[in-house]
Amino acid sequence: MKPIPRHDDTRCTPVRRVLQAIGSKWSVLIVSHLKQGPMRFSDLKRSIGDITQKSLTASLRELEQNGLVERVVTPVIPPRVDYCLTPLGQTLLPPLEALTDWAIENEEAVSEARAAFQAAMDAPQGTSRNAVAAAG
Repeated sequence: MKPIPRHDDTRCTPVRRVLQAIGSKWSVLIVSHLKQGPMRFSDLKRSIGDITQKSLTASLRELEQNGLVERVVTPVIPPRVDYCLTPLGQTLLPPLEALTDWAIENEEAVSEARAAFQAAMDAPQGTSRNAVAAAG
C-alpha cells in the first residue's frame, strides 16, 4: 500500500477537491442511480427519495462542473433534460462500489465503535475512555 501523503503535500490538493465534489451523500446517490443509464430530473428525484429539488439541482451542477455528469437537452416541446454519467463519471463507480461494500461489511463494527464512544462521552468526568470501553 502506498503511504498517504501529509495534508500539506501538494498531491493532497486534487484529493481534497475531488472529495469535496463527490463527498456529499447526495452526490454519491446521484452517481449510483445514474449507473443504470440516463435519467430525467424528475425520475432521478423520485428514485432518490427525500432529496429536495434545490439539493438535487445543486448536486447535479457540481457533478457536471467536475465532469462527472452530463446534462443532455433534447429540443422537443416541452424540452426534455436527461442526466447521465460521463466516461469520467463511469470511472468513479468501482471506488464507490468498493466503499459501499466496505460500509456494509463493517457496519456492525462501526456501530459498536459509535456506541463505545458515546458511552465514554456519557461517563462521569475523570473516567478514562479506555476504562469505559473495556467495561462495555
